[in-house]
Amino acid sequence: MRKTMKKRVLGIALVTAMIASSLTGCGKNSNGGNNGNNGNSNKSAETSSESGGKYEKTITVDVFDSQANFQGVQSGWFAKIVKEKFNMELNIIAPNVAGGGDSLYQTRSANGDLGDLIITNLDKSRLKDMVSAGLVLNMTDYLDSCENLKKYEEAIKQASELAETEGMWAVPSEISNQAATEPCEALEPTNAPSLRWDLYAAVGYPQMSTLEDMLDVLKQMQDKAGKSDSGKDVYAFSLFKDWDGDIMQNAGALASLYGYEPSGFAMSKVDGSDVQSILDEDGIYLRALKFLYQANQMGLVDPESTTQNFDTLQTKYDDGAVLYSLWPWLGTSRYNTTENAANGKGFQSAVIDDMQCLSYGSMPLGKMEVGIMVGSKAEDPQRLVDFIDWLYSPEGIQTSTAQTGGTCGPEGLTWEMKDGKPVLTEFGVKAFVDIEDGLNVPEEWGGGSWKDGVSQLNIKTVGIVDVDEETGMCYNYQRWDDYQSRISTKLTEDWAAHHDGVKSSIEYLSDNNLLLVLAGTNYATPEYDTDISTIKEQCKQSIVAYSWQMVFAKDDAEFNSLYKEMKETVNGLGFEQVLAVDKQNCQDKIVKIKEAVEVSK
Repeated sequence: MRKTMKKRVLGIALVTAMIASSLTGCGKNSNGGNNGNNGNSNKSAETSSESGGKYEKTITVDVFDSQANFQGVQSGWFAKIVKEKFNMELNIIAPNVAGGGDSLYQTRSANGDLGDLIITNLDKSRLKDMVSAGLVLNMTDYLDSCENLKKYEEAIKQASELAETEGMWAVPSEISNQAATEPCEALEPTNAPSLRWDLYAAVGYPQMSTLEDMLDVLKQMQDKAGKSDSGKDVYAFSLFKDWDGDIMQNAGALASLYGYEPSGFAMSKVDGSDVQSILDEDGIYLRALKFLYQANQMGLVDPESTTQNFDTLQTKYDDGAVLYSLWPWLGTSRYNTTENAANGKGFQSAVIDDMQCLSYGSMPLGKMEVGIMVGSKAEDPQRLVDFIDWLYSPEGIQTSTAQTGGTCGPEGLTWEMKDGKPVLTEFGVKAFVDIEDGLNVPEEWGGGSWKDGVSQLNIKTVGIVDVDEETGMCYNYQRWDDYQSRISTKLTEDWAAHHDGVKSSIEYLSDNNLLLVLAGTNYATPEYDTDISTIKEQCKQSIVAYSWQMVFAKDDAEFNSLYKEMKETVNGLGFEQVLAVDKQNCQDKIVKIKEAVEVSK
């Protein structure tokens, strides 16, 4: 989902860039390969290549991309670099934009041509199905001289094993050179209690021993806030349904403050110490629902929560109309503008004494939920393997990592080395610190809008805090001393003064044992069989519907009655059969987690 950007200090970084040098390809000679029906686009044109003659024919590459939030031909400075290096254009086909869930995938698969490049999940039997259907190229013969992909050979092998057919089929995403127990987040954990720090300060920085203690604190903050910046009502919580799946997602976000991760209808503590049902009376999911119910009883929940979508919610953060952020990145990216932060206003992470915030560990063998492949009917498979090899090079990582990956962009445009350390250029400050609206790229770098020219592939090839092993430089500019010195404001200084003077919440929470790191593994969740899948689809609709009704119940009696009805309804549908599978999946993943922890010691 794309987010409208404005000036932000700690906003989600748009990943960018462009490198002008030519790339030495790997494996077979290019311009040959499979010549067949290649989908919807005009596949080639007899035009002169700008890539030094290596790729003589200009081609248009169909990219089936389950991660993309943009559909159409990539434009801007990233398009220019791809054209110059590979003499090709990227035509992105995005199910997220086209709608209809998996229907686009099924339709294109049935036609025998999913895409020339394929970016989608590898788990839940998808890679196996694609290989069995002849949709994916075996890259074995094309990888011989791929110097970058060679570094990740073991990750590629293990990902390809999901095909259950010998071959090198897919490159997983987020392959990391960090330990599995090292948090993969830059400055803020993915999950932490993030609230309007200026209002928290205004009510005296009250201590919060438990999750429930936060309700009285937020009530004081809401009373103190009065109206939003535009004069509208302010609420501690504003919710949305867009991301609901097996459960009410917003309740699941609260469960993560105690180290729990949802897996179907099970809630698993990521250290392997507990696996529970979402229906358990003393479980974390019901605790989260009760918390939101109590918040609503206290007048702390936006009454539009049941009807608004995520896009509408974001505009309320922009306006200062919401005081609690379910994830730190949401509040900071929307409200912590340069002006607000300079005035001491904005979101920061607070501490609940008994919390164990779920943090995601790095993944040395990559992430099976997303991988990149070459389609079996690609016109020039070697060129596409060369392109993938570049995506996993230091240049490619800097320039093409996902929109939220936080990579540093191209040297010379956004950053440069001074005294052996990376620092932002004047343009880099505008792009990453000021987050200027309408910022245009200099013509010599391709011109056009910086934001619109970002890579639309939306795949993180490596971990977002990985380090270039040759230079020792972290790809993520948010970890640089230069960047952190530039974002120091009245807001961050006040937060640091109350947190031992540390620079980031990820550092503070880690130092004080308030994080629970989910060690990174290449565990792939298996697909449900047909019967279990059918039962699950029926159950989850009831669970989500009842969960929302419980949050907005008129009193305790109705809340308890709805909880009882939910259990009776889904148990009658076969809930326990699905739960048994989910719990076993949790146990299988725990085995992988423990193995990863041992390797990291």
